[in-house]
Amino acid sequence: MFFRLTSFELGLTLFAIVFGATLIGVALGRRHRHQSEVIREPFAALQGALLGVVGLILAFGLALAVGRYESRRAALVDEANAIGTTYLRAQLLNEPQRERSLALLVKYTDASIRLTKAIPGSADAREIIAVESDLQRQLWALAGEAVARKPVDTAPRIYVETLNTMIDAQETRVAGLNNRVPDAVLILEVVGGAVGVALLAFYLSVLGRGLVTVLLAAGLVTMLLLVTFDLDRPTRGLITVPATPLLSVRASMALPPAADAAQP
Repeated sequence: MFFRLTSFELGLTLFAIVFGATLIGVALGRRHRHQSEVIREPFAALQGALLGVVGLILAFGLALAVGRYESRRAALVDEANAIGTTYLRAQLLNEPQRERSLALLVKYTDASIRLTKAIPGSADAREIIAVESDLQRQLWALAGEAVARKPVDTAPRIYVETLNTMIDAQETRVAGLNNRVPDAVLILEVVGGAVGVALLAFYLSVLGRGLVTVLLAAGLVTMLLLVTFDLDRPTRGLITVPATPLLSVRASMALPPAADAAQP
């Protein structure tokens, strides 16, 4: 649900929910200020306990988002390493498989870089994944030809092994991009944060003080929610998974091949 929103829409939505709940709490507190002696003690215990629970919920959601973000970064590094190794070993193949494989690997790397900017699950992302799958089939077919021509040579066999690792790395990366924090957890965080801040605003407003403190608390909760959501949006927002490893591999492909083709 939240993932479909743009970063601006998401920030505006969270700001409206949290600060709207805060203002409602302030308004209700001022309305019941004449009952402060009656409701002070029970609400003090209630809002204290609830704020503790809200803190745990926010920490839990943030931990889930951070874990997924780190997994996506690791998956991208693994894929970049697999592509780089495959490109190096492809240089050891015989012609014409060598030249054709190297050209396809360049296209494959370009597609992988494009995927770092595509929204997971979007039409653009599905198109890029389809292109990568087609390139994988072409590369695998060329690898089969290389092995068939030289079945006892070392170069084709180690190339096939690395190519298989590259294909597996791409599947792992795609799965990581689509592995997001469940909507139920995110909704619980938003609702819990809004209710917790609203009760705090109500309590302090009943006592007739602490408006600035409530606004600061609402701002802090909103920032924590934004960070959690941003970590779970790997291609949008301020916290994205950098494509630096793939860009480094692509830059190395612009250089002349380091190894000559194998002798027929």
